[in-house]
Amino acid sequence: MATILYLTQIHLDFGTVQLLPAECARVGIRKPLVVTDAGVRAAGVLAQALAPLADLPHAVFDGTPSNPTEAAVRAATTLYREQGCDGLIAIGGGSSIDLAKGVAIAATHDGPLVTYATIEGGSPKITERVAPLIAVPTTAGTGSEVARGAILIVDDGRKLGFHSWHLVPKAAILDPALTLGLPPMLTAATGMDAIAHCMETFMAPAVNPPADGIALDGLERGWAHLERATKDGSDRDARWNMMSASMQGAMAFQKGLGCVHSLSHSLGGVNPKLHHGTLNAMFLPAVVRFNAQAESIRRERRLQRMAHAMGIGSCDSAGTEVAEAIREMNARLGLPRGLAAMGVTRDVFERVIDGAMADHCHKTNPVIATRDDYRAMLEASL
Repeated sequence: MATILYLTQIHLDFGTVQLLPAECARVGIRKPLVVTDAGVRAAGVLAQALAPLADLPHAVFDGTPSNPTEAAVRAATTLYREQGCDGLIAIGGGSSIDLAKGVAIAATHDGPLVTYATIEGGSPKITERVAPLIAVPTTAGTGSEVARGAILIVDDGRKLGFHSWHLVPKAAILDPALTLGLPPMLTAATGMDAIAHCMETFMAPAVNPPADGIALDGLERGWAHLERATKDGSDRDARWNMMSASMQGAMAFQKGLGCVHSLSHSLGGVNPKLHHGTLNAMFLPAVVRFNAQAESIRRERRLQRMAHAMGIGSCDSAGTEVAEAIREMNARLGLPRGLAAMGVTRDVFERVIDGAMADHCHKTNPVIATRDDYRAMLEASL
């Protein structure tokens, strides 16, 4: 059975940040807590995004870590309550948006945050009481602004997913102008995150034809424009298309992700300093090769269809050309050559595999990976 839901209001174009006051009024937010990080504030992007809110009282939490934690959720929730806020505006990358989703739960639901984690059976416990959220992404990568999930590191060190349709932001304001100053390496890493979302969800076996179409179009846009956006951050056309590709990847991944994200989530929990998008870029070639054996991949010619969107002239059934094209793209973007270049060593492999086997993305891969399979993918990505 296919379950297909698209629930939020999306504004995509230069200048759409001016719609923030109107969107707050539409969803009933009178005093928002703005969730962001210190880097967004220091770069002047926060001031740019908040300029339209000059007449609306608000509080700001800028303590979002690069991998959001339960401790940061508690700190932001305390500020939310102390300031008498009635909604949230997330301004930043996926970390800020995911942290805001955690606050949306914690500010309105009782008990420890882990109670609401997907693998703990918590999704049905997240109700319509969640605080309303408006998302304003400042990177083109995670697409969390249109997604029903958040990834948070809970107090016991696990990096867990929280999923509910109630967590989808009430509005997504996608203003590419907010990404014009994004540094090249962050542009590259977040852009590969978007591409990984489009590719991995397209390979997922669930039936969702609209998601497949959205993912393929997002892949084509992302693949064609990421190098341009990385080399020339002021390229407005490239920035617009990357923001669209990011949003499309997340619109599509309601269908499910797979081993790329199982591994990235787990390794990111083992070492929270590692960037999620960069990890996705490192794992994607090995997972493409692994997935090539899936009957659904072969029957529906999914490798060939991705290759066409990427502009690759031919594609064999083993996924070699697609995998190599990804490696070459990573190299052209200046991303690490592999996990070893990021400081990852084999001594963490078993912990990473433990986490990957338990991750919510594990069971939506087109081939269910064994421990040996994950170990081989880690070796191939090293």
